[in-house]
Amino acid sequence: MGDAQPSTTSPTAKFYYGIGAIAYGIKDSGFSYLLLIYYNLVLGLPQSLVGAGIFIALLVDAVTDPIVGSASDHLHTRWGRRHPFMYASALPVGICYFLLWSPPAGLSPDGLFLYFVSLAILVRVSITFYEIPSSALVAELTDDYHQRTVFLSLRHFFGWWGGLALTVTAYAVFLVPSDEYPVGVLNRQGYENYAIAASLLIFTAIMLSSLGTHRYIPQLRKPQQTQYPPVLTMARQTLETVRERSFGALFVSALFGSLATGMSTSLSIYINTFYWELDNAQIAMITSTLFGSAVCAMLLAPRFSRLLGKKPAAITIGILSGVLAPLPILLRVLGLFPENGTSELFYSLMAYQFLEVTLIITTAILVDSMIADVVEQSELRTGRRSEGVFFAARNFVRKSVSGIGVLMATTLLSIIDFPRDAQPGEVDPETVWNLGLLYAPMIFVVYMLAILAIFAYRISQDIHEQNLRSLAEPGK
Repeated sequence: MGDAQPSTTSPTAKFYYGIGAIAYGIKDSGFSYLLLIYYNLVLGLPQSLVGAGIFIALLVDAVTDPIVGSASDHLHTRWGRRHPFMYASALPVGICYFLLWSPPAGLSPDGLFLYFVSLAILVRVSITFYEIPSSALVAELTDDYHQRTVFLSLRHFFGWWGGLALTVTAYAVFLVPSDEYPVGVLNRQGYENYAIAASLLIFTAIMLSSLGTHRYIPQLRKPQQTQYPPVLTMARQTLETVRERSFGALFVSALFGSLATGMSTSLSIYINTFYWELDNAQIAMITSTLFGSAVCAMLLAPRFSRLLGKKPAAITIGILSGVLAPLPILLRVLGLFPENGTSELFYSLMAYQFLEVTLIITTAILVDSMIADVVEQSELRTGRRSEGVFFAARNFVRKSVSGIGVLMATTLLSIIDFPRDAQPGEVDPETVWNLGLLYAPMIFVVYMLAILAIFAYRISQDIHEQNLRSLAEPGK
């Protein structure tokens, strides 16, 4: 008798599936929190060009993401459908991410822009080869309605912790004031040191997850065809797959949610530094509370899924997070929020951000778990397993956090004519005030649009379990 196969729902399987998200978390936090201010205020690239460069890279993603997703659905090797892509991505991601933060000295403005766009595209494409196949594994490791939420809770937990750890380290260790750079977030050498640490961790996380999940390859799904279909056939099948109504609802919801998150994260350093007038140590302390947010969301999402069901839970929690997003600025406008420079302001912001981000992560976990449940619904309609295609679309939406979201943020900064060489305490108070007045209503409206879209989702636990029974019938 041969050895028993390892359980695909064991704590070990969940750990290795989840830990790979550290790579994407680091990349995502870097793009969202640091990239705009680095290329704009440190290197002097105009805000409009930074936003345009990231948007160009996002357009490339719109092509490469579905290609990688569909390719991983159809790949047939002794290492399965997903792992060859995952292994192939590790070294290119690490190298390209380091180079993004280390442009050669003496580049002209046009040269710097071209360098920025090229490296942003390379980072995005190379991380796609890992993130899409790796994320799609959840729908193969388990078809259980609630277990999928547990898997994705861990993935979001590791993703947030990985990204936050590097962001907090950047503020507290790398981006510190010096004689040459009195303002820590303008310390160019600090960004280069950050890039070394981030690149090494990205490579390590990808390899650890790929090697750790390798043992489950024999139990994963195999493509129905042993050869790739023609390109036009793959394109037609991809379009047929994503026409699933419930998936369309989640795609639109996740897109608006990512736009809101992208605006929030891209402008957070401007809001914290210039609107609330916090110093580097305070920003690092407030950011560090988000570690607790990730833990709480990891624990709350599976419980809300069981208590309410995924869709009602996502709507309820999403509405709460959307209301909280503009609340501090609204209270400041009404004269009901503590004054800058006071301990009351600092602790109020810390508590508010902890709660808001807990709700945001919980909603994101539930939405991702709902996407996994679309796989069987689509299989009944099309006769194909298309995990890669669905998670490619989801991955594209996540990348819009640092794509369209950053573009919207740079547009807002341009509208209020925020100075390129801004220094804390030296920006026109009217400009700072306008920053808050524009940001608050925009973030609220986008969040509410994200929640409205979820109402069109149609897959409950009962429907999912009926889908599984139908697929198990002979001839399916």
